[in-house]
Amino acid sequence: MKAVIIGLVILAAAVFAILPADVLGYGLGWGSDVLTFLRGGVPVVAVLIGLIAIFIGIADMKDRAEAKKESAEKKE
Repeated sequence: MKAVIIGLVILAAAVFAILPADVLGYGLGWGSDVLTFLRGGVPVVAVLIGLIAIFIGIADMKDRAEAKKESAEKKE
């Protein structure tokens, strides 16, 4: 229950930080900074996910080749 309350408080703080102060009268107005961060961070995360997917694919191909070789050895 504590985790839910803490999560809600943190979520409310994040929304408060993103809200524009000049439009609503309250908030920190960090929305443009958040968007700038996301614009810079999304390509980096995409590259890392792509590299991880490539490494997993290579490992999978090696495992399949090894399993195929072992099944061929068992047949002999």
